[in-house]
Amino acid sequence: MIKAFVFPGQGAQFPGMGKDLYTNYSLAKEMFENANQILGYSVTDIMFGEDADLLKETKITQPAIFLHSVISSKLLKEKFNPNYVAGHSLGEFSALVASGYIKFEDGLNLVQNRANAMQKSCKENPSTMAAIIGLENEIVEKICSDIDEVVVPANYNCPGQLVISGSFEGIDMACEQLTLAGARRALKLPVGGAFHSPLMQSAQEELEEAIKKTTFYDGICPIFQNVTAAQTTSKSEIKENLIKQLTGPVKWTQIMQKMISHKVNNVTEVGPGKVLQGLFKKVSREIETSGTNL
Repeated sequence: MIKAFVFPGQGAQFPGMGKDLYTNYSLAKEMFENANQILGYSVTDIMFGEDADLLKETKITQPAIFLHSVISSKLLKEKFNPNYVAGHSLGEFSALVASGYIKFEDGLNLVQNRANAMQKSCKENPSTMAAIIGLENEIVEKICSDIDEVVVPANYNCPGQLVISGSFEGIDMACEQLTLAGARRALKLPVGGAFHSPLMQSAQEELEEAIKKTTFYDGICPIFQNVTAAQTTSKSEIKENLIKQLTGPVKWTQIMQKMISHKVNNVTEVGPGKVLQGLFKKVSREIETSGTNL
């Protein structure tokens, strides 16, 4: 059996997330309390509470999902022995910590830095994203490139589902043209920024400094990275790709296809939600998928 462990990104959060881990496992409680100290506020109060809107704020969501994912991977102990890892957007940071490339505290600091920089960038540069359903990637790419506004493919989620990112005008124009080109749906998303686009440049520059100061270690297995969809164990390559991630696309469709070509037949989604399991099933019905199952 060739196993991959995959880690979800923003959108997988839900009120009450992680409370069962905190209650049932002393290691989880210790890591959550450590995280509260590092972050300088009680992220657990927000995670375990019922305020869904507060939990949706980028600066809260990202550390919350990262913590749930990384703590879950720690609790898997001897079960955590993947042949490959990957993470969707934010999830790439969880994957790097879980597989030993970055220490937990450093990973949490990077995620906090990333979330704050992205939130700031959204305020400075209001922009948005849209999900395009039912068109080939090449058609979406061509239409976006022909528009004289910032609008780019941002998340290649699965065949026939591509999220675009850009200025309000660019997204409006692209949605109109993509609908005319035969998209089943062109749905604007309730987000406050153009993630994974050139409009995140200021956030990327801020995060780049923090990444360059972080020590990277040898990991336990190769990681497939978002911007290349290629596997690597090279610390310098991982760092470089991580820096490019905020303005580059998440090539998740390509990662899933590459994993299958590497004979991966068992995928565990580590962290909240089941989104990535569903995406894998859209690429191959043969793949066995599961959640963390602690």
